[in-house]
Amino acid sequence: MSLLSPGDRVALVSPAGPALPSRVAAGAEVLRSWGLEVTTPVVEPWSLSYLAGSDEARAAEFVSAWCSDVAAVFCVRGGYGCLRMTDLVPWKDLPPRVFVGSSDVTVLHAELNLVGQATVFGPMPGTSDFVDDPLAQSRLRALLFDGVSSWAAGTAVVPGTARGVLTGGNAALLAASVGGPRWAPPVDGAIALLEDVGEEPYRLDRILTQLLRAGWFEPVSGIVLGSWTGCGDVSSVLLDRLGGLGVPVLGDFGFGHCAGSWSLPLGVEASLDASTGSLRLV
Repeated sequence: MSLLSPGDRVALVSPAGPALPSRVAAGAEVLRSWGLEVTTPVVEPWSLSYLAGSDEARAAEFVSAWCSDVAAVFCVRGGYGCLRMTDLVPWKDLPPRVFVGSSDVTVLHAELNLVGQATVFGPMPGTSDFVDDPLAQSRLRALLFDGVSSWAAGTAVVPGTARGVLTGGNAALLAASVGGPRWAPPVDGAIALLEDVGEEPYRLDRILTQLLRAGWFEPVSGIVLGSWTGCGDVSSVLLDRLGGLGVPVLGDFGFGHCAGSWSLPLGVEASLDASTGSLRLV
């Protein structure tokens, strides 16, 4: 079943770092070419240039856009900042919406999934990963409009099958969220999606070790690994930290910070067959 239809109104928001206006405009035009009506971000610049605006302004923009007459909310980019504004959002009061974002936006996915809203982990319209990547665009569009429900990619790291709710996102943000006010490990039997960018092997080791020590992986029944762009050769780290958990692990699945990235839902149930490289919604 499709999530969006031509004619739907959608809002772009800036919950994290600032995006280039020209790139946001280009991304908005792509969404309009899909038949969507698009409103763009209005947050004013702030003294910390790595943020799109003050925490209060970014949270207010997010809530205002979410509670307006829209079918979906798209984050224009990640970067950094979602952790700073997430405690200012009344998550339980938000009506159902389609939500798209990735990277730093992992924090917001976790909050929405926690209150029962499914989300989409995909490329954002204020980034080159969307604007300059027609394949990533088409894969996001297929998930939103065509109801894509199965994917075949990757290679088995640990063979086996699992079934559970898809959760996760950017590994560094998952680790950074540990101990937060509403932090909780995944639901029992969850299938974890993990990716990252620019983390050297020893830093990825630290990220995964923190999640392991916090018990984040204890309920997980399977793991799907995306891209590790700019991280070097992390295959040994991933095998060392995750290979002994006793759950199937599928690697090189091609979502996250990579060309032609898959867009994947979070907060919905799926089945994983790491042996055949299959992920399917149930």
